[in-house]
Amino acid sequence: MTLSRRSVLAGAIGAGAFTYAGWTAGDAAVERQPLRIPPLVDARKEGNAVALRVQAGATEFFPGRASASLGYSGGYLGPSIRIYRGDNVEIAVTNTLKEDTTVHWHGLLIPAELDGGPHQIIVPGDTWRPRLPIRQPAATLFYHSHIHGRTGAQVYSGLAGLLLVTDEGERALALPSEYGVDDLPVVIQDRQFDDGLMVVPQGMMTMMQGRRGNTILANGTPNATARVPNRLVRLRLVNGSNARIYDLSFGDNRAFHWIASEGGLLDRPISVRSLTLAPGERGEVLVDFSNGQAVSLKTAPDTNMNMPMMIGPLAQARKLAKEILGGQGEAVLQFVPVGGLGTPSKIPERLVERPRADPSKANTRRRFVLGMGGMMGGGTRSGGGMVINGRPFDMNRIDEDVRLGETEIWEVSGEMMSHPFHIHGVQFEVLSRNGGKPILRDTGARDTVLVKEPVELLVHFDQPAEKAPFMYHCHILEHEDNGMMGQFRTI
Repeated sequence: MTLSRRSVLAGAIGAGAFTYAGWTAGDAAVERQPLRIPPLVDARKEGNAVALRVQAGATEFFPGRASASLGYSGGYLGPSIRIYRGDNVEIAVTNTLKEDTTVHWHGLLIPAELDGGPHQIIVPGDTWRPRLPIRQPAATLFYHSHIHGRTGAQVYSGLAGLLLVTDEGERALALPSEYGVDDLPVVIQDRQFDDGLMVVPQGMMTMMQGRRGNTILANGTPNATARVPNRLVRLRLVNGSNARIYDLSFGDNRAFHWIASEGGLLDRPISVRSLTLAPGERGEVLVDFSNGQAVSLKTAPDTNMNMPMMIGPLAQARKLAKEILGGQGEAVLQFVPVGGLGTPSKIPERLVERPRADPSKANTRRRFVLGMGGMMGGGTRSGGGMVINGRPFDMNRIDEDVRLGETEIWEVSGEMMSHPFHIHGVQFEVLSRNGGKPILRDTGARDTVLVKEPVELLVHFDQPAEKAPFMYHCHILEHEDNGMMGQFRTI
């Protein structure tokens, strides 16, 4: 095998270690593969009773090479489940694995006992039947395993999928809505492959940096190509990686329109040329393909790593990343419009008006610092390596009591590196960043936000957490597994 500098870089950064795997997606599959589209389950057509089977599988990411994987009602990932505002949806989740699991409805505003966090454990052979009240605006949500200590490994192996909330306000806008045609789910993940087989990285570097890979997948597809109509297309972009941050743009530097954050549609479309997504974040965009030209969605290198680890070969890898990939980026997904030239589409000027909480009514302020604890001194998987406010996670400890119906200001910052901070059961707005105004990317209702410098969040608590607590944590999943998580209840 002839090794290029790009291959060496992918091995050095993707492996997250001081060794080189020596194998990249390009070595195994020169030919591009059609983008896999997760099957769509319309909950209303199923009588609002949906069944999910948590199962082990074998997935051919590359032809003739079957990797061990996990999935929901399939070998890898799960179906997209369309749910409707105002409905009550029962999802029966049966665990056929040989280990415990949970299913967290990331972004869904529901009571804590339905949330699917570490306390709602599904043991092997059991079925969990939460009845989910859907009472929030249209949005792209994310479901995934949240079993403490094994979240990172289970999600990495494939336990994730999408919840698509829809409502009358969204449908009235006549946005692209034909699933799999002009309304595309795009779950972006990086995975490590060795000789065409997916491997699960282990070791100290994995714990420090989070699991990273040498190959980018879109809906589980490497080297993916999507054939799209020669008109406006809606992309539901989801960062499903364990640790990698994506800075997404198109190869021809075209403008596109950002229309929705984690909490749903923005007030108006925002024209951008790039969009950053940290793990757990979602963003919906409109892209005009009427010029008929093929184009790739690309990402810049992710250099978000613990600085003490940026020595030796990893420091060299970071330098190579800027040198080799900085000017052209790494391909995530290629788009090929069909039908030749089309007619440019009109972008709606307004989307939806969203009620906003009043910062003046926030009488409580809390501060959270995400950092490293006693890992180098013998931390364990259950906590001791990563901490929030100096304490690792404890399933039996409530860290914060909040009052149901009230609004608070949470100031969150990260040490050593940037951290995607996720709060269960709420949506929040970003009030300030590093003492100044929020950046453009902070726009909209959020449930996950990237922090390093202090960021002020305006958080409203309208979901009960009396029978079980809600979580807040870093969404670098290996950090969460190793203690960077806390829990709150309502009083």
